[in-house]
Amino acid sequence: MKNLHESQCEACLKDAPTLNEVELSKLQPEIPAWVVVESESVKQLIREYAFLNFASALAFANVVGELAEQQGHHPAITVEWGRATVSWWTHEIGGLHKNDVIMAAKTDVLFREFSS
Repeated sequence: MKNLHESQCEACLKDAPTLNEVELSKLQPEIPAWVVVESESVKQLIREYAFLNFASALAFANVVGELAEQQGHHPAITVEWGRATVSWWTHEIGGLHKNDVIMAAKTDVLFREFSS
């Protein structure tokens, strides 16, 4: 079985089920730094990444944006001085889908590459 960061997002239809707690708990070990939060009754995966300055955080946000375009799955990204916060959830289903966990894993890989 390949790692999540090696997977591709799949098309997600409006009637696709959200991840249940058991499914999510099986996937979370691959994205241990991400937390699940609920905002306006929608579960999201969120992680904050630290940077030395605003320019680095912005550059990382742009790299994540390029990845999002390639995969056809788009996060919320907040850029502030010294940090970028990325939130993944599937708008179409109003919650978490396996695509969100895949993208969180891919975002972590980008951060490791970006920081090295």
